[in-house]
Amino acid sequence: GRPASAIVPGTPVEQALTEGSHGSPFKKKRSSESRPLVTSGILGCVLVLAAVIAWCYYSMSLRKAQLLKNESLDLRKDGFVIHDQGGTVIFTMTFRSDSLDLDSCSKEGNVLSCTRSYSGKLNFFIQTVRSKDTVMCYRVRWEELQNNHSIEHAMAYNGSHWYGGAETAEQHWPIKIQGEQDPQPFVTSDVYSNRKAFGGILERYWLSSNATAIKINDSVPFHLGWSEKDRTLRFEARYQNSPFRPAAGQRVFPELSYRVCVGANVASIHKYMVRRYFPKPIKVPSSEVFAKPVWSTWALYKTAVSQEKLLRYASDITTHGFNCSHLELDDRYTSDYGEFDFDPQKFPNASDMFEKLRKKKFKVTLWTHPFINYDSINFGVAVEKGLFVREPSGELPALVRWWNGVGGILDFTNPEAREWFSSHLSTLKDRYQVASFKFDAGETSYLPPHFSTLMPLSDPSSFTRHYAEMALPFSDRAELRVGYQTQNVSCFYRIIDRDSVWGYELGLKSIIPTVLTISILGYQFVLPDMIGGNAYPNRTAGRANALPDKELYIRWLELSAFLPVMQFSIPPWAYDKEVVEIARKFTELHETLVTPRVIELADEVLKTGDPIVRPLWWIANDDEAAYKIDSQFLIGDDLMVAPVLEPGKQERDIYLPAGQWRSYKGEHFDKTPLYLTDYSVDLDEIAYFTWVPSVET
Repeated sequence: GRPASAIVPGTPVEQALTEGSHGSPFKKKRSSESRPLVTSGILGCVLVLAAVIAWCYYSMSLRKAQLLKNESLDLRKDGFVIHDQGGTVIFTMTFRSDSLDLDSCSKEGNVLSCTRSYSGKLNFFIQTVRSKDTVMCYRVRWEELQNNHSIEHAMAYNGSHWYGGAETAEQHWPIKIQGEQDPQPFVTSDVYSNRKAFGGILERYWLSSNATAIKINDSVPFHLGWSEKDRTLRFEARYQNSPFRPAAGQRVFPELSYRVCVGANVASIHKYMVRRYFPKPIKVPSSEVFAKPVWSTWALYKTAVSQEKLLRYASDITTHGFNCSHLELDDRYTSDYGEFDFDPQKFPNASDMFEKLRKKKFKVTLWTHPFINYDSINFGVAVEKGLFVREPSGELPALVRWWNGVGGILDFTNPEAREWFSSHLSTLKDRYQVASFKFDAGETSYLPPHFSTLMPLSDPSSFTRHYAEMALPFSDRAELRVGYQTQNVSCFYRIIDRDSVWGYELGLKSIIPTVLTISILGYQFVLPDMIGGNAYPNRTAGRANALPDKELYIRWLELSAFLPVMQFSIPPWAYDKEVVEIARKFTELHETLVTPRVIELADEVLKTGDPIVRPLWWIANDDEAAYKIDSQFLIGDDLMVAPVLEPGKQERDIYLPAGQWRSYKGEHFDKTPLYLTDYSVDLDEIAYFTWVPSVET
């Protein structure tokens, strides 16, 4: 027999197997049942793979999120935000001109860096620097490597109040954003003649009530704009259509770099920034100028001043019982603009005049400026010696128009021009024993649109700095109206001419915001211009070509008595006996109450750079009300002043920050902070309060 398992060819079993190989009904049934299982298996594999990819992407995103954080800063493709310790956003910067390619970003230590934006290669970084236990700073730099288009970052207000920047014609404290303004060159300008420009005293520095501060680097071709709609300040770097030029040998690609610092409160972060970024004065100027009024010829006589008028002015000051630190002989005592001696028609015996004034104990300062008009005998001399700012080719002197005509402007980057100008001033000083000089103008806006200087200026406002430094040999009583990185030039900084009006546009109300602003910018020896304003025709409250309104003059006088320096031009006796009596009262109060404090604080400025005239938030820096007050101020920490700045008022609302205060009337206030509503202030009064230290029992 054969084995039981053998298959006999041709049998039904063999036939069945043969048929099965070609798809029997049984096999087809099994195959159709298994197809969903295969599909499910494939789908399962896809889902697992997707989950793995998603997990990897999520992990990468988590790592990227960690990568784009640095301390309290979060970097995004279109900007960055900074949080406080509680997680609240206190600073927001938006990249308006381009966005970062975050895939090009990396983190190493305390530096976040990126190599690409959406439009090309760049060098971007944010470096975190913990400067002190209470201060964190972030160095930010965006440098184009392929494109020379502008770079713009927009800083949001974040519901806070901002201070600093520049002197302006319509000055507010805090800064008030009005309208939409495309970024303009942030350079010094004469805001009396161009009221939409930035003023003669400016710094690239802003400070907020959120205890944040920003300082734009000197190397940036910096333009500033703003948006009321977006509540932003717009910071732009560009060379195209701009007076800024790349430094010699530097590429034309712009760079926007700055430092943002965050502190415990607004006063402490400001102190930190000032100590780190601003030069300090090297000495305190004349204490006599702080104590006794300056008397200027300008508002009273304008250009019609003469020897006879100056001697009579001095005699009247003495006759009416006033002190005088010095007489300021203003425009115009020379025959032509650009000369350095007296017009013999108007001053027939200048030596004799000075001798008479000396016998009466009067010192005299003289007005000067950087221009030489084309009809001056010195114009040809300056052309021959190559002393002027020149046309872009460098071959011809550039002619400029200023408020007294057309001429050349001295090139203070040129050592020969500096020496020529300085030696003429020194000769004048020695010949007549002149006390010092009032240096007028100096703003970048008086340079021609296109120019060249012996030392190329990548930043046009460097011209202002060179001009301000001309005051150094005469700084004890010198007066400047411009400042840019010149806090170390220890002279008196005059705010720009005021109109004889009440309002915020170069009027009485603008004085406190302007003095506070330039103090925050590091210029502490403030001269608040002439009491009553300049009495210019058509810019005087009341009748044109008349004296400033009497009430305006009195309120201006009272405010000036509590500022570092008082300056008269239109004299009190131009009004009546009442005004003379009020003026005597307040010049005496200035000398006895205010000056000792100011001189003590001036000595501190040399060490700290802290302001002499301080905002209320200096002593109340968590007080929302104190951030917004623009009609009160402090001298130091313990004397608070609240002048009347409205016409027809003999009362005002006054805010007393936390602390114990004693009023000038002898009242005590200890349940503070407190609003005093309709507090009575007579026409011959100014409200002031002294902080009373709490007595420890």
